[in-house]
Amino acid sequence: MLILLEDTIPTPLGQLHILADEQHRLRAIDWQDHDDRLEKLLKQHYSASEFRRVPSQNPGGLSHKLADYFAGDIAAIDNLPTATAGTPFQREVWDALRQIPCGQVMHYGELAVQLGRPGAARAVGAANGANPISIVVPCHRVIGSRGTLTGYAGGIQRKEWLLRHEGYLLL
Repeated sequence: MLILLEDTIPTPLGQLHILADEQHRLRAIDWQDHDDRLEKLLKQHYSASEFRRVPSQNPGGLSHKLADYFAGDIAAIDNLPTATAGTPFQREVWDALRQIPCGQVMHYGELAVQLGRPGAARAVGAANGANPISIVVPCHRVIGSRGTLTGYAGGIQRKEWLLRHEGYLLL
């Protein structure tokens, strides 16, 4: 059985759930007001194996690192360990998301080209939307082809805040 150590921290954008495995690798991060989405993603990713959520304070120091990020140390999350289920394509997209530097954005089509799959922008978008580790696997750094803020499960206002927080100037 997969044990998920869970903490909740306050952020300027609301309460944030942080779930890590017993090796202190992030497995999921989501907003408290999106508990239904979090539970759905956990069941989707870990249905083959049973999992149990267990309260934990600052598992592996991850909660403090995320708090540091929200306090202005945007590099605090750059090298946090993660572990995800998902398909090989989803994991490829999620790995590519971690390569987008803070303060920069990429369009879905650009990410598809970078992955050697031109024309797969919609598939990249779907993988982006299935990302269970928001913020650390920065799906918010992917925007629409015309510079529009599209598709962030936590809400467009949070996406805009995160991008501004990381130094991306929105017009």
